[in-house]
Amino acid sequence: MMFPWRRLLHQLVSPRLAIRPDPVLLHRLRQMATLERRSVEDVTLDLLARALEHKLESDVYYKIWRHLSPREQEVCALACLNYTNPQIAARLSISEDTVKTHMRNVLTKFGLPRKADLRLALEGWDFSEWEAA
Repeated sequence: MMFPWRRLLHQLVSPRLAIRPDPVLLHRLRQMATLERRSVEDVTLDLLARALEHKLESDVYYKIWRHLSPREQEVCALACLNYTNPQIAARLSISEDTVKTHMRNVLTKFGLPRKADLRLALEGWDFSEWEAA
C-alpha cells in the first residue's frame, strides 16, 4: 500500500537522521521483513505510515466524539463496551427506540455504517467510566 507521506517517512528514517530503534524492535522488524520478503526499511515505512494514519483517524474521531451530545456519548460508550440495545435502554432508563435513534445519529456523525465498525474505530478507547456508572 502506498501512502502520500512515504517520501517524508523515508527522509525521517534515512541513515542521515541516525534513528536507532532499540534492539528488540529492530529484531522484530527484521523478522517481519523476512516473513514478508521485503526490506526492513519498507516494513518500517509501512508501519510508520499506518501508525500515522491511525493517529490521524483517532484525532478525527476524538473531534467527532466531543461534538456528540452527552446522551449520544453514553450510548456510544456502552455500545463500544458490547452492551446490546436492550441492555443500554435498561441501563439508561430509556426506550429501545430511543437507543436506536441515538445509535443511528452516532453512526451518522462518525460516518460509519454499523456498530461493529464503531467498535473497531474506537478500539483502545477507555470507556471504563461508563461501565462503572
